[in-house]
Amino acid sequence: MRSTIGQRMMLAIGAAAVLAIMVAVWMWSQRPDYRVLFSNFSDKDGGAIVAVLQQMNVPYKYSEGGSAILVPADQVHDLRLKLAAQDLPKGGNVGFEVMENQKLGTSQFLEQVNYQRALEGELASTIESINAVRAARVHLAMPKASVFVRDQQKPTASVLIDLQPGRALDPGQVSAIVHLLASSVPDLTPDNVTIVDQNGNLLSDTAGKHDRNGLDPNQLKYVQDMQQDIGSRIESIITPIVGKGNVHAEVTADIDFSNSEQAAETYKPNPTPDTSSVRSQQTSETSAAANPPGGIPGALSNQPPAPATAPIAAAPNAQPGAPGAAAAPPAQAQMIPVQKDSTTHYELDKTIRYTQLPMGGIRRLSVAVVVNYRTVTDKSGKSHSVALTPAEKTQITDLAREAMGYDQNRGDTLNVVNTPFVAPASVNLPETPWWKRPETIEMAKTIGRYLLGAIALLILYRKFLRPILDGLLHPPAPHHVPGSEAEEDIEGSEVHLSHQAESRAAAEHRYQNQLENIRQMARDNPKVIANVIKGWVNNE
Repeated sequence: MRSTIGQRMMLAIGAAAVLAIMVAVWMWSQRPDYRVLFSNFSDKDGGAIVAVLQQMNVPYKYSEGGSAILVPADQVHDLRLKLAAQDLPKGGNVGFEVMENQKLGTSQFLEQVNYQRALEGELASTIESINAVRAARVHLAMPKASVFVRDQQKPTASVLIDLQPGRALDPGQVSAIVHLLASSVPDLTPDNVTIVDQNGNLLSDTAGKHDRNGLDPNQLKYVQDMQQDIGSRIESIITPIVGKGNVHAEVTADIDFSNSEQAAETYKPNPTPDTSSVRSQQTSETSAAANPPGGIPGALSNQPPAPATAPIAAAPNAQPGAPGAAAAPPAQAQMIPVQKDSTTHYELDKTIRYTQLPMGGIRRLSVAVVVNYRTVTDKSGKSHSVALTPAEKTQITDLAREAMGYDQNRGDTLNVVNTPFVAPASVNLPETPWWKRPETIEMAKTIGRYLLGAIALLILYRKFLRPILDGLLHPPAPHHVPGSEAEEDIEGSEVHLSHQAESRAAAEHRYQNQLENIRQMARDNPKVIANVIKGWVNNE
């Protein structure tokens, strides 16, 4: 009886062990896929993140080298949002919070160092808020203040930017970072700011410090944008007529980037005096008058003047004393001539014009437009290509001229060609076999893990757990049969024992039960046992 209880306990322990192994195998087959939660974090942020994950009972593990924290793939986005709500990770930059822990007795030098460190951290955090920037470091060179003007130096700044994979900063963003730093530090000018990316490329050179004899990337971008804009306008206005993909336009723009000024002074022909403006006028006038009496007082000066010596001619055939005859003139006084001069100066008609030509003016446009043939379906339902009619081609040409802003005086050219498009040749790339595709390999790994776990569970159940459960739930009952029936039981037990010898590890308890029954039978009925032994001897 005691042995039976011990056997039951051993069977129970074995069943528990097998069940534990089966649970472990099942959990291994159901192991979640881990993904990266955060990487390249500081030790302080890593400790804070791990502490929060432990509080939330989230399983985690580290990647090789401990540079990343891995969590189950189905919880990555949820955990990132929850950690962001707690301001994690904070990053390695130290801001003005370092000024909150100032100790009593701190020297002025240490205060200045902490202030500069806090300012650099705040600027780096501000730059990192740009989408294309993954991390940034700012170094400020702050010279000591001097009371002498000639000894004063301007501060300088250096920025190292770690960009996101596949991202780049355009010149406008670089210029924005430069002016952001220049506006945040006193006396810092944009020329004293240097920006470098993680590959060692100088980015701040695009902020306006170009060689005048070289090419300006902004100018090249301006030309490309203008050409693309004109080409897209031409295609957008012709596409509704010929269909999408049946028109293509290319534009070449000659842009004048020279900055010039002109000053012109022109004189027009003299207008009529009535419409001219008088600048100045000078008049000089002399008149004739009788000679007044004068001379030396006396008898001669008081006498009347002598008569004229030349007689006045009379009318022809006139008699003396007749009415038509001219009478003798009386004595005339001596007359003095009068002279009158006038000088007028008119204003000159002059025009002075100052002209400043802007940069980026269009010198000339050359546009080439290619239009595909029209697709026509005949009565039989077959489709074939047909060229455009002259009227349709003229209509498309006029629309293209209006869209490009055609100017004949500028020398613009437009060429519209109607030709069938050649279908692009299909490139037959070798198709990757399905067993080499990444998604197939990943799915095979998942299925293999589940299948291996199921096979392991099945083996454990059939080889170990099922025999143990049968022994616990259905133990063999002892048989008390006298006479010949006891002999049959003994022979059956012998056969059973021989069978148990082949699988001793699986049915040891049954052998022990049968042996105990035989012993009990030998004590209760020794004659039956003696007859059995005699039978064995006679058979031999």
